[in-house]
Amino acid sequence: MRAVGENYEAEEDAAPLEMLVALFEARGWPCESAHGEMSGEIQGSWTTYQVKGIWRPDDMVLQILCLPEIRVPDAKRKQAQELVARVNEQMWLGHFDIWSNGGVVLYRNGTMLGDDGLLSLSQAQALVEIAVDECDRFYPAFQFVLWGDKTPVEALDAAMVDAAGEA
Repeated sequence: MRAVGENYEAEEDAAPLEMLVALFEARGWPCESAHGEMSGEIQGSWTTYQVKGIWRPDDMVLQILCLPEIRVPDAKRKQAQELVARVNEQMWLGHFDIWSNGGVVLYRNGTMLGDDGLLSLSQAQALVEIAVDECDRFYPAFQFVLWGDKTPVEALDAAMVDAAGEA
């Protein structure tokens, strides 16, 4: 059995925020937890992402937020909202939003846990990895719209191009 953190082993489920903190600590990612919320930072391919876990025990829902440090200026709000709609059409889990207060772009995913309200290590890893992967995947599209003056369609097409072959 591989140790995950001070109090948890890899095979043992735990309270959601405790498992997320144990995962972050095991990976050496900075984090803190208080009042039903944990917050940490992960270096992605494009930027450092702020990742938050918010636990609602009344509903047994764990919400993961990933903020890629993108603020949408008012002048680009319409194009950014169209891009968010197009990006969300590509998503299987979670979705992107632009917060009305401050124009911050974020990825959000809510997960209903079972009646015991426990989270496994594999679930915690998957939720965090999916959040960071999706932010990495679409970060360039937001940059193309906000700073490269591309249309949302052009930006998404450019961001979705996969390199073929080897150099």
